[in-house]
Amino acid sequence: MKMKTIIITLSALSIGAFIFYSFKNRKAENTVKGKGFYNLSIKSLDGKSNIDFSQFKGKKVLLVNVASKCGYTPQYEGLEKLYEANKEKLVIIGFPCNQFLYQESGTADEIATFCKKNYGVTFPLTEKIDVKGKDQHPVYQWLTNKENNGVKDVTVKWNFGKFLIDENGNFVEYFPSGTEPLSDEIAKFLK
Repeated sequence: MKMKTIIITLSALSIGAFIFYSFKNRKAENTVKGKGFYNLSIKSLDGKSNIDFSQFKGKKVLLVNVASKCGYTPQYEGLEKLYEANKEKLVIIGFPCNQFLYQESGTADEIATFCKKNYGVTFPLTEKIDVKGKDQHPVYQWLTNKENNGVKDVTVKWNFGKFLIDENGNFVEYFPSGTEPLSDEIAKFLK
């Protein structure tokens, strides 16, 4: 009797662990398949308006997952300088994300205040989103999936990963977190 109870208990635990692991690591349903970059939109940080990407036709767009308590947070300064120097041909959009060691745990108001006060950020910031996993936002489904962006699959591994889109809504390049906003790697695409 005791052995039967142990076997049943272990079986139940194994099934439970399998179900938990399957749900925890499942990918988001691809809701952007067949859509172009200009078909995408997202709520602004304050939640009062939508940022419709079709308004950026004719400009390059740099999309960056950002966080306020990260070793890369000082990149906000470089991003703002890049934005100010290239406003006529470049839009930068920051996507607050709390998926990497909970480094963006603030509310929308706290994030906005932090960015403005510490770095003078004037480029658009979006609502807080997931950039990977089962709740991955559709914008990041498009950015990270070759089937959607037509260029390559990308895994966002940390805050301040940067995606560059050209004037026609085409995926150009992904720059990992360590690539500084004012680096030559990014600058060569803005000439």
